[in-house]
Amino acid sequence: MPRCTSFVRQMAATLALGACALMAAAPASAQNNQPITLNGLRNFPEAALRGTLVVTSATTASINGNAIRMAPGMRLLSPDNSLVMLHTMTGQELTVNYLIEYSTGMLLTAWILTKAEAAQARAGSNATTVNYNTGGASQ
Repeated sequence: MPRCTSFVRQMAATLALGACALMAAAPASAQNNQPITLNGLRNFPEAALRGTLVVTSATTASINGNAIRMAPGMRLLSPDNSLVMLHTMTGQELTVNYLIEYSTGMLLTAWILTKAEAAQARAGSNATTVNYNTGGASQ
């Protein structure tokens, strides 16, 4: 006596077909990875600063001529928001918006800018990056 009715078999086949359809649709949605933009320009965090970045080694760089260490997870993003390998940009001057990690003062993220993005006003890198004093002078 069969225990599996035709209804149960039909439901199992329908669920399997639905799962296959979902797995086939996932790669298609991943191909549309265009950055979120407003009028063709990317949105950057308000804390991002503007500067000229030169990667000098795997762990160091300079921003506007000032040496800075890069955080272990430092990300350099191209104008289309794809990840750029740092060793391919060694020695090149890049106009970027960048974020400094608050707790360590290391370079955390940098976005290579398009000409339109570089034309927008943004604060430079002359901002204070540390907030401590040596206690020598009274405040």
